[in-house]
Amino acid sequence: TEKFKRLKNEGNNFVKMGEYEEAANKYSECMKLNTEECTVYTNRALCYLKLYKYEEAKRDCDHVLQIEDSNIKAFYRRALAYKGLQVRKMNMPGI
Repeated sequence: TEKFKRLKNEGNNFVKMGEYEEAANKYSECMKLNTEECTVYTNRALCYLKLYKYEEAKRDCDHVLQIEDSNIKAFYRRALAYKGLQVRKMNMPGI
């Protein structure tokens, strides 16, 4: 749990600096240690949204909502992911 906390804090610090790729990597490492901790999934979803990785963000939020079906952050960030996917679809010619 100490390693988990350290990695999560490092991820949070990267987010504060706007280093979303590095933060996502730290949260991914956290997940290897604990798959049930919802905050690292919603945090990584935030990083994915900032990186325009909407499908990945949606997947992380779906995971959280399977564990905590009333997680507000997961609902909100999944909605942002859906919005990003819709905008992307509208901007692709020929679809």
